[in-house]
Amino acid sequence: MSRLTLYDTTLRDGQQTQGVQFSATEKAEIAAMLDALGVDYIEGGWPGANPTDSEFFASAPRTRATMTAFGMTKRAGRSAANDDVLAAVLDAGTRAVCLVGKTHDYHVTEALGITPDENLTNIADSVVHVVTQGREAIFDAEHFFDGYEANPSYALDCLRAAHDAGARWIVLCDTNGGTLPDRVGAITRQVIAAGIPGKRLGIHAHDDTGNAVACSLAAIAAGARQVQGTLNGLGERCGNASLTSLIPTLMLKEPFRSTLTTGVTPEALATLTRVSRRLDEILNRAPLRVAPYVGASAFAHKAGLHASAILKAPQTYEHVDPSTVGNARIIPMSNQAGQSNLRARLTEAGIEVAPDDPALARILSTVKDREDQGYAYDSAQASFELLARAELNALPAFFEVERYRLTVERRMNAMGRRISVSEAVVVVRLGDQRVMSVSDSIGANGEDAGPVNALWRALGKDLGPWQALIDEMTLADFRVRIIGAGTDAVTRVTIDFTDSRGTAWSTVGVSPNIVDSSFEALVDAIRWKLIRDGAA
Repeated sequence: MSRLTLYDTTLRDGQQTQGVQFSATEKAEIAAMLDALGVDYIEGGWPGANPTDSEFFASAPRTRATMTAFGMTKRAGRSAANDDVLAAVLDAGTRAVCLVGKTHDYHVTEALGITPDENLTNIADSVVHVVTQGREAIFDAEHFFDGYEANPSYALDCLRAAHDAGARWIVLCDTNGGTLPDRVGAITRQVIAAGIPGKRLGIHAHDDTGNAVACSLAAIAAGARQVQGTLNGLGERCGNASLTSLIPTLMLKEPFRSTLTTGVTPEALATLTRVSRRLDEILNRAPLRVAPYVGASAFAHKAGLHASAILKAPQTYEHVDPSTVGNARIIPMSNQAGQSNLRARLTEAGIEVAPDDPALARILSTVKDREDQGYAYDSAQASFELLARAELNALPAFFEVERYRLTVERRMNAMGRRISVSEAVVVVRLGDQRVMSVSDSIGANGEDAGPVNALWRALGKDLGPWQALIDEMTLADFRVRIIGAGTDAVTRVTIDFTDSRGTAWSTVGVSPNIVDSSFEALVDAIRWKLIRDGAA
Protein backbone atom coordinates (compact mmCIF):
# COMPACT_ATOMS: atom_id res chain seq x y z
CA MET A 1 0.00 0.00 0.00
CA SER A 2 1.30 3.46 -0.94
CA ARG A 3 0.59 6.56 1.16
CA LEU A 4 -1.32 9.34 -0.61
CA THR A 5 -0.99 12.81 0.88
CA LEU A 6 -4.10 15.03 1.04
CA TYR A 7 -3.47 18.75 0.68
CA ASP A 8 -6.39 21.10 1.33
CA THR A 9 -6.47 24.62 -0.09
CA THR A 10 -10.01 25.62 0.92
CA LEU A 11 -8.69 28.53 2.98
CA ARG A 12 -6.57 29.89 0.12
CA ASP A 13 -7.75 28.82 -3.33
CA GLY A 14 -11.25 28.23 -1.99
CA GLN A 15 -11.35 31.81 -0.77
CA GLN A 16 -10.81 32.91 -4.38
CA THR A 17 -14.34 31.71 -5.18
CA GLN A 18 -16.52 34.57 -6.36
CA GLY A 19 -18.68 35.69 -3.44
CA VAL A 20 -16.63 33.87 -0.78
CA GLN A 21 -14.75 35.73 1.91
CA PHE A 22 -13.79 33.98 5.15
CA SER A 23 -13.16 35.78 8.40
CA ALA A 24 -10.16 34.73 10.51
CA THR A 25 -12.55 33.07 12.98
CA GLU A 26 -14.25 31.11 10.21
CA LYS A 27 -10.88 30.04 8.86
CA ALA A 28 -9.97 28.69 12.28
CA GLU A 29 -13.19 26.66 12.47
CA ILE A 30 -12.69 25.24 8.98
CA ALA A 31 -9.07 24.37 9.78
CA ALA A 32 -10.24 22.44 12.85
CA MET A 33 -12.77 20.51 10.72
CA LEU A 34 -10.11 19.67 8.15
CA ASP A 35 -7.72 18.52 10.84
CA ALA A 36 -10.36 16.25 12.37
CA LEU A 37 -11.17 14.88 8.92
CA GLY A 38 -7.57 13.76 8.49
CA VAL A 39 -6.01 15.85 5.73
CA ASP A 40 -2.22 16.11 5.82
CA TYR A 41 -1.71 19.76 4.84
CA ILE A 42 -3.88 22.81 5.44
CA GLU A 43 -3.00 25.78 3.25
CA GLY A 44 -4.16 28.72 5.35
CA GLY A 45 -3.74 31.57 2.88
CA TRP A 46 -1.19 34.11 1.71
CA PRO A 47 0.37 35.98 4.66
CA GLY A 48 0.74 39.67 3.94
CA ALA A 49 -1.62 39.59 0.95
CA ASN A 50 -4.62 40.73 3.00
CA PRO A 51 -5.44 41.51 6.65
CA THR A 52 -7.59 38.40 7.16
CA ASP A 53 -4.85 35.96 6.18
CA SER A 54 -2.30 37.81 8.29
CA GLU A 55 -4.69 37.72 11.27
CA PHE A 56 -5.34 34.01 10.78
CA PHE A 57 -1.64 33.09 10.74
CA ALA A 58 -0.96 35.31 13.75
CA SER A 59 -3.24 33.07 15.84
CA ALA A 60 -3.51 29.92 13.72
CA PRO A 61 -4.86 26.89 15.59
CA ARG A 62 -2.50 24.08 16.53
CA THR A 63 -3.17 21.20 14.17
CA ARG A 64 -1.91 17.70 13.58
CA ALA A 65 -1.95 18.56 9.88
CA THR A 66 0.94 20.61 8.57
CA MET A 67 -0.15 24.25 8.44
CA THR A 68 1.13 25.79 5.22
CA ALA A 69 1.60 29.40 4.10
CA PHE A 70 1.24 30.22 0.41
CA GLY A 71 3.25 32.75 -1.57
CA MET A 72 5.23 33.20 -4.74
CA THR A 73 8.85 32.81 -5.74
CA LYS A 74 11.09 35.81 -5.31
CA ARG A 75 10.96 38.62 -7.81
CA ALA A 76 13.71 39.22 -10.34
CA GLY A 77 16.33 41.79 -9.46
CA ARG A 78 16.53 41.02 -5.74
CA SER A 79 17.76 38.16 -3.61
CA ALA A 80 15.41 35.76 -1.84
CA ALA A 81 16.60 37.10 1.50
CA ASN A 82 15.66 40.67 0.49
CA ASP A 83 12.25 40.01 -1.06
CA ASP A 84 9.66 41.48 1.30
CA VAL A 85 6.78 39.46 -0.17
CA LEU A 86 8.65 36.20 0.40
CA ALA A 87 9.68 37.41 3.85
CA ALA A 88 6.03 37.95 4.85
CA VAL A 89 5.24 34.35 3.90
CA LEU A 90 8.11 33.02 6.00
CA ASP A 91 7.20 35.29 8.90
CA ALA A 92 3.95 33.34 9.29
CA GLY A 93 6.06 30.69 11.01
CA THR A 94 4.38 27.68 9.39
CA ARG A 95 6.11 24.33 9.15
CA ALA A 96 5.64 24.29 5.36
CA VAL A 97 5.70 26.97 2.68
CA CYS A 98 4.13 26.57 -0.75
CA LEU A 99 5.54 28.82 -3.47
CA VAL A 100 3.92 29.24 -6.85
CA GLY A 101 6.17 29.79 -9.86
CA LYS A 102 5.83 29.98 -13.62
CA THR A 103 6.58 26.91 -15.72
CA HIS A 104 5.13 28.05 -19.04
CA ASP A 105 7.71 30.05 -21.01
CA TYR A 106 4.97 32.24 -22.54
CA HIS A 107 3.94 33.42 -19.06
CA VAL A 108 7.54 33.95 -18.07
CA THR A 109 8.27 36.35 -20.93
CA GLU A 110 4.83 37.96 -21.26
CA ALA A 111 3.40 38.06 -17.71
CA LEU A 112 6.65 38.40 -15.72
CA GLY A 113 8.66 40.16 -18.43
CA ILE A 114 11.86 38.28 -17.58
CA THR A 115 14.03 35.71 -19.36
CA PRO A 116 13.48 31.96 -18.96
CA ASP A 117 16.85 31.64 -17.21
CA GLU A 118 15.94 34.38 -14.72
CA ASN A 119 12.76 32.47 -13.88
CA LEU A 120 14.74 29.28 -13.24
CA THR A 121 17.00 31.22 -10.89
CA ASN A 122 14.03 32.68 -9.05
CA ILE A 123 12.57 29.20 -8.50
CA ALA A 124 15.81 27.62 -7.30
CA ASP A 125 16.88 30.51 -5.04
CA SER A 126 13.44 30.77 -3.44
CA VAL A 127 13.26 27.07 -2.61
CA VAL A 128 16.80 27.08 -1.25
CA HIS A 129 15.93 30.06 0.97
CA VAL A 130 12.84 28.30 2.38
CA VAL A 131 14.78 25.11 3.08
CA THR A 132 17.63 27.07 4.68
CA GLN A 133 15.09 28.57 7.08
CA GLY A 134 14.24 25.05 8.24
CA ARG A 135 10.87 24.89 6.49
CA GLU A 136 9.42 22.28 4.19
CA ALA A 137 9.28 23.69 0.65
CA ILE A 138 6.46 22.94 -1.78
CA PHE A 139 6.56 24.19 -5.35
CA ASP A 140 3.31 24.80 -7.24
CA ALA A 141 4.21 24.57 -10.93
CA GLU A 142 1.75 27.10 -12.34
CA HIS A 143 0.30 26.46 -15.83
CA PHE A 144 2.43 23.32 -15.97
CA PHE A 145 0.31 21.26 -18.36
CA ASP A 146 -0.15 24.12 -20.83
CA GLY A 147 3.57 24.88 -20.54
CA TYR A 148 4.51 21.25 -21.10
CA GLU A 149 2.38 21.04 -24.24
CA ALA A 150 4.05 24.20 -25.58
CA ASN A 151 7.65 23.59 -24.48
CA PRO A 152 8.17 20.34 -22.55
CA SER A 153 11.90 20.86 -22.13
CA TYR A 154 11.53 24.20 -20.35
CA ALA A 155 8.59 23.07 -18.23
CA LEU A 156 10.66 20.12 -17.00
CA ASP A 157 13.65 22.41 -16.35
CA CYS A 158 11.43 24.42 -13.97
CA LEU A 159 10.48 21.28 -12.08
CA ARG A 160 14.12 20.19 -11.85
CA ALA A 161 15.12 23.62 -10.54
CA ALA A 162 12.71 23.25 -7.62
CA HIS A 163 13.48 19.56 -7.09
CA ASP A 164 17.25 19.99 -7.08
CA ALA A 165 16.95 22.98 -4.72
CA GLY A 166 15.29 20.75 -2.12
CA ALA A 167 11.53 21.06 -2.59
CA ARG A 168 9.70 18.24 -0.81
CA TRP A 169 6.77 18.38 -3.23
CA ILE A 170 6.54 19.41 -6.88
CA VAL A 171 2.87 20.07 -7.69
CA LEU A 172 1.70 19.93 -11.30
CA CYS A 173 -0.97 22.62 -11.70
CA ASP A 174 -3.62 22.69 -14.40
CA THR A 175 -4.15 26.36 -13.65
CA ASN A 176 -6.56 27.12 -16.50
CA GLY A 177 -8.45 23.86 -15.97
CA GLY A 178 -8.47 22.98 -19.66
CA THR A 179 -6.40 19.78 -19.73
CA LEU A 180 -8.34 16.53 -20.02
CA PRO A 181 -7.72 13.45 -17.85
CA ASP A 182 -5.93 11.31 -20.44
CA ARG A 183 -3.36 14.05 -21.04
CA VAL A 184 -2.91 14.67 -17.31
CA GLY A 185 -2.19 10.98 -16.80
CA ALA A 186 0.16 10.74 -19.77
CA ILE A 187 2.12 13.88 -18.88
CA THR A 188 2.41 12.85 -15.22
CA ARG A 189 3.96 9.56 -16.32
CA GLN A 190 6.37 11.44 -18.59
CA VAL A 191 7.41 13.72 -15.72
CA ILE A 192 8.20 10.68 -13.58
CA ALA A 193 10.13 9.11 -16.44
CA ALA A 194 12.11 12.35 -16.76
CA GLY A 195 13.44 11.95 -13.21
CA ILE A 196 10.96 13.58 -10.82
CA PRO A 197 9.89 10.76 -8.44
CA GLY A 198 6.16 10.14 -8.10
CA LYS A 199 6.55 10.15 -4.31
CA ARG A 200 7.41 13.86 -4.62
CA LEU A 201 4.76 14.79 -7.19
CA GLY A 202 1.38 16.39 -6.54
CA ILE A 203 -1.61 17.38 -8.68
CA HIS A 204 -3.64 20.60 -8.51
CA ALA A 205 -6.60 20.58 -10.91
CA HIS A 206 -9.28 23.15 -11.72
CA ASP A 207 -12.78 22.27 -12.86
CA ASP A 208 -13.25 24.44 -15.95
CA THR A 209 -14.17 21.42 -18.07
CA GLY A 210 -15.88 19.58 -15.21
CA ASN A 211 -12.94 17.16 -15.02
CA ALA A 212 -10.98 18.30 -11.95
CA VAL A 213 -11.70 15.14 -9.96
CA ALA A 214 -11.07 12.92 -12.99
CA CYS A 215 -7.80 14.72 -13.76
CA SER A 216 -6.68 14.30 -10.15
CA LEU A 217 -7.46 10.58 -10.22
CA ALA A 218 -5.59 10.25 -13.53
CA ALA A 219 -2.47 11.84 -12.02
CA ILE A 220 -2.69 9.63 -8.94
CA ALA A 221 -3.09 6.52 -11.12
CA ALA A 222 0.01 7.65 -13.03
CA GLY A 223 2.03 7.83 -9.81
CA ALA A 224 1.56 11.24 -8.18
CA ARG A 225 1.35 10.91 -4.41
CA GLN A 226 -0.06 14.24 -3.32
CA VAL A 227 -3.48 15.57 -4.34
CA GLN A 228 -4.66 19.12 -3.77
CA GLY A 229 -8.28 20.19 -3.57
CA THR A 230 -10.95 22.01 -1.60
CA LEU A 231 -14.04 21.15 0.36
CA ASN A 232 -17.14 21.20 -1.87
CA GLY A 233 -14.93 22.11 -4.86
CA LEU A 234 -14.56 25.79 -3.96
CA GLY A 235 -12.02 27.72 -5.98
CA GLU A 236 -11.21 30.21 -8.70
CA ARG A 237 -13.71 30.37 -11.62
CA CYS A 238 -15.35 26.92 -11.78
CA GLY A 239 -13.58 25.67 -8.68
CA ASN A 240 -10.90 23.18 -7.71
CA ALA A 241 -10.98 19.42 -7.49
CA SER A 242 -13.45 18.61 -4.73
CA LEU A 243 -11.93 16.71 -1.83
CA THR A 244 -15.50 15.95 -0.81
CA SER A 245 -15.66 13.72 -3.90
CA LEU A 246 -12.02 12.66 -4.06
CA ILE A 247 -11.62 11.37 -0.50
CA PRO A 248 -14.47 8.82 -0.59
CA THR A 249 -13.56 7.77 -4.12
CA LEU A 250 -9.97 7.11 -3.06
CA MET A 251 -11.08 5.19 0.03
CA LEU A 252 -13.98 3.23 -1.41
CA LYS A 253 -13.24 2.63 -5.10
CA GLU A 254 -10.80 0.35 -6.88
CA PRO A 255 -7.99 0.43 -7.75
CA PHE A 256 -7.30 3.17 -5.19
CA ARG A 257 -8.90 1.43 -2.21
CA SER A 258 -6.55 -1.54 -2.33
CA THR A 259 -3.36 0.27 -3.35
CA LEU A 260 -3.42 3.57 -1.42
CA THR A 261 -3.86 4.75 2.15
CA THR A 262 -4.71 8.24 3.40
CA GLY A 263 -4.88 9.93 6.78
CA VAL A 264 -8.67 9.73 6.78
CA THR A 265 -10.12 6.93 8.92
CA PRO A 266 -13.48 5.25 8.20
CA GLU A 267 -14.85 7.02 11.30
CA ALA A 268 -13.73 10.39 9.95
CA LEU A 269 -15.13 9.58 6.51
CA ALA A 270 -18.53 9.12 8.14
CA THR A 271 -18.45 12.81 9.13
CA LEU A 272 -17.91 14.00 5.55
CA THR A 273 -21.52 15.01 4.86
CA ARG A 274 -21.70 17.01 8.09
CA VAL A 275 -18.40 18.76 7.30
CA SER A 276 -19.60 19.61 3.79
CA ARG A 277 -22.87 21.07 5.02
CA ARG A 278 -21.21 22.99 7.82
CA LEU A 279 -19.00 24.72 5.28
CA ASP A 280 -22.10 25.75 3.33
CA GLU A 281 -23.63 27.09 6.55
CA ILE A 282 -20.53 29.21 7.17
CA LEU A 283 -20.80 30.55 3.61
CA ASN A 284 -24.57 31.03 3.93
CA ARG A 285 -25.02 28.98 0.78
CA ALA A 286 -27.54 26.28 -0.02
CA PRO A 287 -25.84 22.86 -0.20
CA LEU A 288 -25.67 21.44 -3.71
CA ARG A 289 -28.33 18.74 -3.67
CA VAL A 290 -26.71 16.71 -6.47
CA ALA A 291 -23.18 16.78 -5.04
CA PRO A 292 -21.60 13.31 -5.22
CA TYR A 293 -21.60 11.38 -1.93
CA VAL A 294 -22.74 14.28 0.32
CA GLY A 295 -25.64 15.88 -1.57
CA ALA A 296 -29.20 15.54 -0.31
CA SER A 297 -30.08 13.80 -3.59
CA ALA A 298 -26.98 11.61 -3.77
CA PHE A 299 -28.93 8.59 -2.51
CA ALA A 300 -32.47 9.62 -3.51
CA HIS A 301 -34.50 7.00 -5.37
CA LYS A 302 -37.60 8.50 -6.96
CA ALA A 303 -38.63 5.94 -9.56
CA GLY A 304 -40.89 3.18 -8.26
CA LEU A 305 -38.77 0.54 -10.00
CA HIS A 306 -35.66 1.78 -8.20
CA ALA A 307 -37.35 1.97 -4.82
CA SER A 308 -38.70 -1.56 -5.16
CA ALA A 309 -35.23 -2.92 -5.89
CA ILE A 310 -33.63 -0.87 -3.11
CA LEU A 311 -35.95 -2.52 -0.57
CA LYS A 312 -34.67 -5.94 -1.64
CA ALA A 313 -30.99 -5.11 -2.13
CA PRO A 314 -29.65 -1.55 -1.68
CA GLN A 315 -26.64 -2.22 -3.91
CA THR A 316 -28.95 -2.48 -6.92
CA TYR A 317 -29.06 1.32 -7.18
CA GLU A 318 -26.39 2.51 -4.69
CA HIS A 319 -22.71 2.37 -5.51
CA VAL A 320 -21.74 2.77 -1.82
CA ASP A 321 -23.54 2.58 1.51
CA PRO A 322 -24.72 6.15 2.30
CA SER A 323 -23.71 5.78 5.93
CA THR A 324 -20.01 5.42 5.01
CA VAL A 325 -19.98 9.13 4.17
CA GLY A 326 -22.51 10.19 6.79
CA ASN A 327 -25.36 10.57 4.31
CA ALA A 328 -28.76 8.86 4.20
CA ARG A 329 -30.99 7.15 1.68
CA ILE A 330 -34.12 9.05 0.57
CA ILE A 331 -37.17 7.57 -1.09
CA PRO A 332 -38.94 10.68 -2.44
CA MET A 333 -42.68 10.87 -2.73
CA SER A 334 -44.31 12.31 -5.83
CA ASN A 335 -47.13 11.67 -8.27
CA GLN A 336 -44.86 9.04 -9.83
CA ALA A 337 -44.69 7.10 -6.58
CA GLY A 338 -46.08 3.65 -5.97
CA GLN A 339 -46.50 1.32 -3.01
CA SER A 340 -42.78 0.47 -2.98
CA ASN A 341 -41.75 4.10 -2.59
CA LEU A 342 -44.38 4.70 0.06
CA ARG A 343 -43.55 1.70 2.22
CA ALA A 344 -39.83 2.37 1.96
CA ARG A 345 -40.28 6.02 2.88
CA LEU A 346 -42.48 5.22 5.88
CA THR A 347 -40.06 2.55 7.10
CA GLU A 348 -37.19 5.01 6.80
CA ALA A 349 -39.18 7.45 8.95
CA GLY A 350 -39.72 4.78 11.58
CA ILE A 351 -43.42 4.34 10.77
CA GLU A 352 -44.56 0.74 10.65
CA VAL A 353 -47.66 0.09 8.51
CA ALA A 354 -49.21 -3.25 7.59
CA PRO A 355 -49.08 -3.96 3.83
CA ASP A 356 -52.88 -4.10 3.66
CA ASP A 357 -53.51 -0.94 5.70
CA PRO A 358 -56.04 1.21 3.77
CA ALA A 359 -54.14 4.28 4.94
CA LEU A 360 -51.49 3.53 2.29
CA ALA A 361 -53.95 4.17 -0.51
CA ARG A 362 -55.19 7.31 1.23
CA ILE A 363 -51.66 8.65 1.57
CA LEU A 364 -50.89 8.08 -2.10
CA SER A 365 -54.16 9.69 -3.12
CA THR A 366 -53.50 12.70 -0.91
CA VAL A 367 -49.99 13.11 -2.29
CA LYS A 368 -51.27 13.10 -5.86
CA ASP A 369 -54.11 15.51 -5.03
CA ARG A 370 -51.70 17.86 -3.28
CA GLU A 371 -49.27 17.80 -6.19
CA ASP A 372 -52.15 18.78 -8.47
CA GLN A 373 -52.53 21.81 -6.19
CA GLY A 374 -48.86 22.74 -6.58
CA TYR A 375 -47.09 20.84 -3.78
CA ALA A 376 -43.86 18.97 -4.58
CA TYR A 377 -42.92 16.31 -2.06
CA ASP A 378 -39.94 14.82 -3.87
CA SER A 379 -37.87 17.76 -2.62
CA ALA A 380 -39.74 18.23 0.68
CA GLN A 381 -39.53 14.91 2.45
CA ALA A 382 -40.25 16.33 5.89
CA SER A 383 -43.61 17.71 4.78
CA PHE A 384 -44.48 14.37 3.20
CA GLU A 385 -43.72 12.57 6.44
CA LEU A 386 -46.04 14.90 8.35
CA LEU A 387 -48.78 14.31 5.76
CA ALA A 388 -48.40 10.55 6.15
CA ARG A 389 -48.47 10.75 9.94
CA ALA A 390 -51.66 12.80 9.79
CA GLU A 391 -53.36 10.13 7.65
CA LEU A 392 -52.19 7.48 10.11
CA ASN A 393 -53.34 9.48 13.16
CA ALA A 394 -49.70 9.49 14.33
CA LEU A 395 -48.97 13.22 14.25
CA PRO A 396 -48.23 14.67 17.70
CA ALA A 397 -49.91 18.00 18.38
CA PHE A 398 -46.97 19.74 20.13
CA PHE A 399 -48.45 23.21 19.57
CA GLU A 400 -51.28 24.89 17.71
CA VAL A 401 -50.92 28.15 15.83
CA GLU A 402 -53.94 30.32 16.61
CA ARG A 403 -53.04 33.27 14.44
CA TYR A 404 -50.21 35.38 13.09
CA ARG A 405 -49.86 38.91 11.80
CA LEU A 406 -47.14 40.38 9.60
CA THR A 407 -46.50 44.02 8.79
CA VAL A 408 -43.92 45.63 6.54
CA GLU A 409 -43.07 49.30 6.96
CA ARG A 410 -40.72 51.73 5.23
CA ARG A 411 -39.11 54.06 7.74
CA MET A 412 -36.02 56.17 8.41
CA ASN A 413 -33.33 54.62 10.57
CA ALA A 414 -31.09 56.41 13.08
CA MET A 415 -28.62 57.24 10.28
CA GLY A 416 -31.30 58.99 8.25
CA ARG A 417 -31.46 56.18 5.68
CA ARG A 418 -34.77 54.75 4.51
CA ILE A 419 -35.12 51.04 5.26
CA SER A 420 -37.81 48.36 5.34
CA VAL A 421 -38.76 46.81 8.66
CA SER A 422 -40.82 43.62 8.89
CA GLU A 423 -42.55 42.78 12.17
CA ALA A 424 -44.39 39.56 13.00
CA VAL A 425 -46.73 38.50 15.79
CA VAL A 426 -47.40 34.78 16.29
CA VAL A 427 -49.85 33.37 18.84
CA VAL A 428 -49.58 29.66 19.67
CA ARG A 429 -51.26 27.39 22.17
CA LEU A 430 -49.04 25.04 24.20
CA GLY A 431 -51.47 22.77 26.00
CA ASP A 432 -53.48 25.08 28.25
CA GLN A 433 -51.04 27.96 27.80
CA ARG A 434 -51.42 30.69 25.21
CA VAL A 435 -48.15 32.34 24.12
CA MET A 436 -47.69 35.44 21.97
CA SER A 437 -44.27 36.15 20.43
CA VAL A 438 -43.22 39.29 18.60
CA SER A 439 -40.12 39.80 16.47
CA ASP A 440 -38.79 42.08 13.78
CA SER A 441 -36.42 41.22 10.95
CA ILE A 442 -33.53 43.56 11.74
CA GLY A 443 -30.26 41.67 11.83
CA ALA A 444 -27.05 42.40 13.72
CA ASN A 445 -25.90 44.58 10.81
CA GLY A 446 -28.97 46.80 11.16
CA GLU A 447 -30.41 45.64 7.83
CA ASP A 448 -33.86 44.22 7.21
CA ALA A 449 -33.76 40.45 6.59
CA GLY A 450 -37.32 40.36 5.26
CA PRO A 451 -40.79 39.23 6.29
CA VAL A 452 -40.10 35.49 6.27
CA ASN A 453 -37.20 36.06 8.64
CA ALA A 454 -39.48 38.01 10.97
CA LEU A 455 -42.06 35.21 10.89
CA TRP A 456 -39.39 32.58 11.58
CA ARG A 457 -37.96 34.51 14.51
CA ALA A 458 -41.38 35.07 16.05
CA LEU A 459 -42.55 31.48 15.52
CA GLY A 460 -39.40 29.96 16.98
CA LYS A 461 -38.99 32.44 19.80
CA ASP A 462 -40.89 30.83 22.67
CA LEU A 463 -42.10 27.26 22.29
CA GLY A 464 -41.59 26.26 25.88
CA PRO A 465 -40.14 22.77 26.53
CA TRP A 466 -38.85 22.41 22.95
CA GLN A 467 -36.99 25.69 22.70
CA ALA A 468 -33.53 24.13 22.95
CA LEU A 469 -34.25 21.90 19.95
CA ILE A 470 -35.59 24.79 17.90
CA ASP A 471 -32.58 26.93 18.72
CA GLU A 472 -30.43 24.32 16.93
CA MET A 473 -32.23 24.99 13.64
CA THR A 474 -30.83 27.08 10.80
CA LEU A 475 -32.79 28.17 7.72
CA ALA A 476 -30.38 27.17 4.94
CA ASP A 477 -32.28 28.02 1.75
CA PHE A 478 -35.58 29.52 0.61
CA ARG A 479 -36.99 28.85 -2.85
CA VAL A 480 -40.11 30.27 -4.48
CA ARG A 481 -41.93 29.16 -7.61
CA ILE A 482 -45.15 30.49 -9.10
CA ILE A 483 -47.42 27.65 -10.24
CA GLY A 484 -49.98 28.43 -12.92
CA ALA A 485 -50.84 31.83 -14.35
CA GLY A 486 -53.23 34.70 -13.91
CA THR A 487 -55.80 34.65 -11.10
CA ASP A 488 -55.37 30.87 -10.62
CA ALA A 489 -51.64 31.09 -9.85
CA VAL A 490 -50.35 29.84 -6.52
CA THR A 491 -46.99 30.24 -4.83
CA ARG A 492 -44.93 27.22 -3.80
CA VAL A 493 -42.28 27.84 -1.17
CA THR A 494 -39.66 25.20 -0.35
CA ILE A 495 -37.39 25.77 2.63
CA ASP A 496 -34.23 23.82 3.49
CA PHE A 497 -33.18 23.53 7.11
CA THR A 498 -30.14 22.15 8.90
CA ASP A 499 -29.34 21.78 12.57
CA SER A 500 -26.24 21.63 14.73
CA ARG A 501 -26.35 17.81 14.60
CA GLY A 502 -25.74 17.83 10.84
CA THR A 503 -29.32 16.84 9.94
CA ALA A 504 -30.84 18.41 6.82
CA TRP A 505 -34.51 18.46 5.84
CA SER A 506 -36.91 20.34 3.58
CA THR A 507 -40.54 21.43 3.83
CA VAL A 508 -43.06 22.90 1.40
CA GLY A 509 -46.01 25.25 1.56
CA VAL A 510 -48.50 26.26 -1.15
CA SER A 511 -50.95 29.17 -1.18
CA PRO A 512 -51.98 32.08 -3.40
CA ASN A 513 -50.28 34.16 -0.68
CA ILE A 514 -46.49 33.81 -0.45
CA VAL A 515 -46.55 34.64 3.26
CA ASP A 516 -49.01 31.81 3.97
CA SER A 517 -46.91 29.42 1.88
CA SER A 518 -43.81 30.39 3.82
CA PHE A 519 -45.51 30.08 7.20
CA GLU A 520 -46.84 26.60 6.36
CA ALA A 521 -43.32 25.44 5.49
CA LEU A 522 -41.87 27.01 8.66
CA VAL A 523 -44.41 25.28 10.90
CA ASP A 524 -43.78 21.94 9.17
CA ALA A 525 -40.04 22.33 9.71
CA ILE A 526 -40.42 22.72 13.47
CA ARG A 527 -42.89 19.86 13.82
CA TRP A 528 -40.65 17.50 11.85
CA LYS A 529 -37.63 18.46 13.94
CA LEU A 530 -39.50 17.77 17.18
CA ILE A 531 -40.67 14.36 15.94
CA ARG A 532 -37.25 13.37 14.61
CA ASP A 533 -35.52 14.30 17.88
CA GLY A 534 -38.05 12.44 20.02
CA ALA A 535 -39.63 15.45 21.70
CA ALA A 536 -42.54 14.56 23.95
